[in-house]
Amino acid sequence: MSDAHTVGRWLVDRAARSPRRIAIDDRGLTLDYATLARRARSLAALLRGAGLGPGDRIVTVASSSADHVVAFFGCALAGVAFVPLSWRLTAREVGRLIERAEPALVLTDDAHAALVAEASRELAVPVLVLGSSGVESHVPARPDAVEPREVRDDDPLLVVYTSGSEAEPKGAVLTHENCFWNNLALGQALPIREDDVVLAMLPQFHVAAWNVQPLLAWWVGATVVLESSFQPTRVLRLIEERAVTCTMGVPTQYRLLADEPGWRDADLLSLRLAVVGGAPAPADLLAEWAAKGVPLTPGYGLTEAGPNVLCAPRREPDAEPGTAGRPYPHVGVRLVDPDTGLELDGEAAGELQVRGPSVFAGYLHDAEATARAMDGEWLRTGDLAARDARGRYRIVSRLKDIYISGGENVAPAEVELVLETHPLVSGAAVVGAPDPVWGERGVAFVQPRAGAALGVDEVMAHARAALAGFKVPARIVIVEQLPRTGSQKVRRGALRARAAELMKEAADERL
Repeated sequence: MSDAHTVGRWLVDRAARSPRRIAIDDRGLTLDYATLARRARSLAALLRGAGLGPGDRIVTVASSSADHVVAFFGCALAGVAFVPLSWRLTAREVGRLIERAEPALVLTDDAHAALVAEASRELAVPVLVLGSSGVESHVPARPDAVEPREVRDDDPLLVVYTSGSEAEPKGAVLTHENCFWNNLALGQALPIREDDVVLAMLPQFHVAAWNVQPLLAWWVGATVVLESSFQPTRVLRLIEERAVTCTMGVPTQYRLLADEPGWRDADLLSLRLAVVGGAPAPADLLAEWAAKGVPLTPGYGLTEAGPNVLCAPRREPDAEPGTAGRPYPHVGVRLVDPDTGLELDGEAAGELQVRGPSVFAGYLHDAEATARAMDGEWLRTGDLAARDARGRYRIVSRLKDIYISGGENVAPAEVELVLETHPLVSGAAVVGAPDPVWGERGVAFVQPRAGAALGVDEVMAHARAALAGFKVPARIVIVEQLPRTGSQKVRRGALRARAAELMKEAADERL
């Protein structure tokens, strides 16, 4: 543990300084720093004793919990990359990602054991449960086990699968060094103190569930309150009962909290920092929280950037609605003309690109996708941003086709690929449409094969059988022909306009 950037030593060093401080409050069960560090170091010793170290990966499919955090820090200390997969996926989707990640182990909890059993049925990978009676008591040794080398700054720490504009999710590799610089920048822009109580309400398969507040909290010795599921009534109560001072969520979560019957009487005065990211926050939502005495702090980021890129810690009266702020410390940004590739100066709109030590090391096992994501030393975000005269950035739209529903990225290409496996479907196009609660919902336009009698219900059933719930389109529209350009590309702009009209009509009908 000679390198200051390796994340495992954050916990060990903190435990030496603040052994009895509470590190985790997991649904009322608390873990102090000394105990968390002891368990993590013990697990790391078991992993290394079994021959696992730098170059290896461990996949997890589990809810947010103290056991899951122990596994993360155990992997960090051993030099093993931690690969948390979404439990919202289907068994087929989870199985594909396990196969692509090529892990040494898969870890799960009781709630998701059946999902993992089905997903890994045909895969030759050991599956263990989290906790003291599972992986923390025994790790099967490799037949060819050798002494692993020491952990380095440039070793992978996290591999987070994210949906880009392509059909298959890609594993973004974040090293110890990436996470060090990301959290150093976060601590400078939006500091967390030792006496803070951080509510972690994002599932731990999201990069933000680690790199936006929780890891920084464990670095400085704060307490993290873990929630395994998002229940608005419970969250409002927790903020008051635990005197929560910091949290981070997506706009959908903040909207659902404000829509709760208990919102008017909820005591949120302990909250001093509430970060909103994952998608632009509507102006009316920002106003509603500000009126409650808790101004939300907008931010922008993406998994490949660590994720933090922009933040607006102070409200500025002349800032346009949707302003995401300025770059974090140690993060470089620029705007590039999408047509010419030339950098734009001053007030301008173009593709936002990012560089700096927190930018990812590439996509796991996918050099071609990594090359496509980069413009020299700059990461292409695929997002169109506008910069004002004061150097503030506002995300305008996405150059990529992905849309964000409830904070989850959805790649239309992935959904379209599934829809087009239906024997009566000849083509499909999926677009995002505005939704007041979820931010965006998917609308699928489906073209039947010639002469086929295709119904909406059977297409919807087909989608639900193969896709996670958040990827299933909210509406399916059967069309005679998909609109196309002269070069046969789908005219997504026309479909987005039609989808927005359909969703608005449906909302009006409900009123």
